[in-house]
Amino acid sequence: QVQLVESGGGLVQAGGSLRLSCTASGRTFSDFAMGWFRQAPGKEREFVAAISWSGGSTYYADSVKGRFTISRDNTESTVYLQMNSLKPEDTAVYYCAAGRVAVRNPLAYDYRGQGTQVTVSS
Repeated sequence: QVQLVESGGGLVQAGGSLRLSCTASGRTFSDFAMGWFRQAPGKEREFVAAISWSGGSTYYADSVKGRFTISRDNTESTVYLQMNSLKPEDTAVYYCAAGRVAVRNPLAYDYRGQGTQVTVSS
């Protein structure tokens, strides 16, 4: 089992920045690819970014490319999502997930955190 705990969400004005963290426990963190997903009210869960176990490969949704950066620190068992130039449409609950491969499909991940709310005001 892997436990994932997100932090760093909050309220920010449009154009601002936030950094989300997701800390894992229970199993060897570097065994897993990690992903970030988000879900806004009334919408389906959406892929945001993913990173391979080594950090050597990263993937982004077109809607966040150039604004968000995913990274990981395997010594700290933590994955980060740096979010810059935030827009009101980025408002959602953000979840991290752990799986075998860094892919866009949330169903491919084995573990998921409880989420952290990000609200961007206009």
